[in-house]
Amino acid sequence: MISAHTRAPRLVIFDCDGVLVDSEVISNAVLARMLTRHGLATTLAQARRSYQGLLLADVLARAQEALGHALPEDFLERYQSERDAAFRGELEPVDGAEEAIEQILRAGIGVCVASQGAASKMRLTLALTGLDRHFPDGARFSAEAVPRGKPFPDLFLHAASSMGAAPAECVVVEDTPSGVAAARAAQMRVLGLVADGDEAALRSARAEIIHSLAELPSRLNLG
Repeated sequence: MISAHTRAPRLVIFDCDGVLVDSEVISNAVLARMLTRHGLATTLAQARRSYQGLLLADVLARAQEALGHALPEDFLERYQSERDAAFRGELEPVDGAEEAIEQILRAGIGVCVASQGAASKMRLTLALTGLDRHFPDGARFSAEAVPRGKPFPDLFLHAASSMGAAPAECVVVEDTPSGVAAARAAQMRVLGLVADGDEAALRSARAEIIHSLAELPSRLNLG
């Protein structure tokens, strides 16, 4: 019997932030500055540790709990505006993303994006980095479209079903423990990218570790 790990998948599902687009430092730096301005002193490292990979509603709830009172009603709106402005000046694709995607597509394997972020954010970041040409609207999936975001499996199962692939035919590329947990709950193979992530946390979540997207084609047995 051929192992699922020794044959190429039918579909590769990429997380967006931190996997395709190098957005996590930018996003969390903006968040840390804004929380600090509102009385919750927060460093970039603290923001990444406490909020990275969460839905924005959960970011707000956790920050307000730490602060002990509500943030302004327009906090998330202003955060998204400041973040998007920073993206337009600084955002780059993750090293090796373009090359890995093209090699996967040349092998006849499908690709899509499944992000915890809003569809509008995904559209912006993929366009700014030029990666949108590989991911038409029908290959972009946001947690907005499912009942539960990561770490639940809903988003990955929705993406696979929409792309015509069974869970066992999918490989997920993630950079957060919550994303790894979601992929494993969906019964999909998951590779944890640690180029800008927490290797120990990804290992603890039981991801197969890769240190750069340049490793991805060989890990998919594409030669």
